[in-house]
Amino acid sequence: MKILLCGFAIAVLAQAAQTGAPGAPVRTADKTGHVSNYDEAKVGTYTLPDPLTLANGTPVGDAAAWTSRRRPELIAIYERDIWGRIPSTAPPVRWTASPVETAGGAIVKRSVGTVGSGTRAPRIALKVVLPAGAAARVPVILLVQFGGGGAPVADPPVADDILARGWGYATVGYNDIQPDKENAFDQGVIGATGKLPADDEWGDVSAWAWGVSRIVDYLETDPAIDAKRIALHGHSRIGKTALWASALDTRVAAVYASCPGEMGAALSRRDYGETVDDMAQRFPHWFSRTFQKWTGHWNQMPVDAHLLIALSAPRPVFVTGGSEDQWADPVGEFKALIAAGPVYRLLGKKDLGTSTLPALDTPIIDGDLGWYYHKGPHAATPEDWKVFLQFLGKYFR
Repeated sequence: MKILLCGFAIAVLAQAAQTGAPGAPVRTADKTGHVSNYDEAKVGTYTLPDPLTLANGTPVGDAAAWTSRRRPELIAIYERDIWGRIPSTAPPVRWTASPVETAGGAIVKRSVGTVGSGTRAPRIALKVVLPAGAAARVPVILLVQFGGGGAPVADPPVADDILARGWGYATVGYNDIQPDKENAFDQGVIGATGKLPADDEWGDVSAWAWGVSRIVDYLETDPAIDAKRIALHGHSRIGKTALWASALDTRVAAVYASCPGEMGAALSRRDYGETVDDMAQRFPHWFSRTFQKWTGHWNQMPVDAHLLIALSAPRPVFVTGGSEDQWADPVGEFKALIAAGPVYRLLGKKDLGTSTLPALDTPIIDGDLGWYYHKGPHAATPEDWKVFLQFLGKYFR
């Protein structure tokens, strides 16, 4: 599908191609010698896997075929070749609640989830903030944040706006679930299994996604929360996690993936910014060990970002990019949203509604796929959040 670029976007891309900055590092991959590209003329040609064709070539002609055949097939591919499957030995989580607090007219609930047993069992600290005096169960936005492991965890920059809408939010630090570093598979939930992962078993992203589901389990037990309306937010690597967690757990009602980039919402087959080679080299612990086979073989992967997005269908997905974050390939993110559209249409939902990249700071939120390309850095900005709340408001009325 042809994507049209507005003049403002072309200027942004031209600047990145000339300077490699800001937000556009130039790196050389060790195994392949590939050098980061920021020139649209050098992206090359590629063919995306058809979301509505089974691996054996059979067309997917209706919603039932997507749900019963294509979707499970794609989940199995991602588990086998990308993120790794969650083993059956993943331990249970036991939650302990602290006394309820009140602050600024809001109700604050703090809980700790103990992963497995033993004196060194990991502990997941969860904070839930709800509007006081709500007459009914309230929707909640779950933010998986940087932090945890002893580091602070931030509230959303629009916390007051969320509460004013009659919604709540919950925060957790991802390092509480699994430390984000190499050679840490003896720690966190992976360490709690008592064994190193097999080649096709989980890395950090699948571990964080597992944590999301365990938190949703717990939120479902709170009579003040509407468990049918739990949205999920993650930024950058946690934006990739949010997409994968939603693919695995259909209880996630909506996704906000902020600047999720390569192996998140940016098309891997586009040779622009960060690549599969970079990810396999610099962040091997995020993936299963089988992921390494795709180094230098991006076009042979049986999946791409549009399929990861489509695995949330028919539920809404909102993605953002930043003009100073060309490393994450915002244009590739936009194209992936377009390419996920056929699945949304098949399921009776509305796609992105355009194939023309809009000017910066122009929301595209009329459909069930949403997009916002902000002027600025690799960040979940307050303006991004405001647009997301508008998008989510269609579903969390």
